[in-house]
Amino acid sequence: MTTAADLVAVLKKELKAAQITYAELARALGMAESSVKRMLSKSEMSLSRIDAICRVLKLDFGEVARLVADARPMLSELTETQERAVVADKKLMLMAICVLSQWTFEQILDTYQLKETEGIKYLVQLDRIGIIELRPLNRYRLKLAKTFRWRPHGPVMHFFREHALKDYFSGGFNGPDEVLMLVHGAVSHAMAPMFMERLQRLAQDFSQQHMADQKLPEKSREGYTLLLAMRRWEFQAFTELRRN
Repeated sequence: MTTAADLVAVLKKELKAAQITYAELARALGMAESSVKRMLSKSEMSLSRIDAICRVLKLDFGEVARLVADARPMLSELTETQERAVVADKKLMLMAICVLSQWTFEQILDTYQLKETEGIKYLVQLDRIGIIELRPLNRYRLKLAKTFRWRPHGPVMHFFREHALKDYFSGGFNGPDEVLMLVHGAVSHAMAPMFMERLQRLAQDFSQQHMADQKLPEKSREGYTLLLAMRRWEFQAFTELRRN
């Protein structure tokens, strides 16, 4: 839920952006400047007063609420407990992957064998876990940062390694829009972080394109899974052949 402190912080920021001083706001509200300063510093004001400030800023309350939501810190990683809750139920994990892809509730129900009551139940669970903020009419706001990733050794990646990795790599990767590349080499310690940064940028580009293409007709889009990896590694059979 939106706290008074969050709301006032956004109002202050918008007043500053609009170059409206406390004295000017006080005149517009018919209050003393000292009263305005005290009201904003204590984060205590009525809904009618908030509405009046919104009118001064020429914003409606819905816009301010969205600004409050956008200003909140996003999660870049879930806790072990949160991830364990996700993998405990196959349908809940499916719902989690769908909301990460920003699917609408209607798209999820149209695509998968889920009843409406089930879908709502899982949205509520994702809200409790902290992945989304559930809104009216089964809409939601994702509470994860663009840099979000599953914990490297957490329950979700463990589930992926155990149940999905073999299935993923069993594909031929020979389609015109598919590729599997295995590149090995030794590079300097200074260059390795640069390659990591490029891989992260590619992942972000893929994610942003996915979001941009949501406006296209469904028949114009196809589901892809991009798997990026880079680690210090040598095939165990080769390591065993190394000289001491």
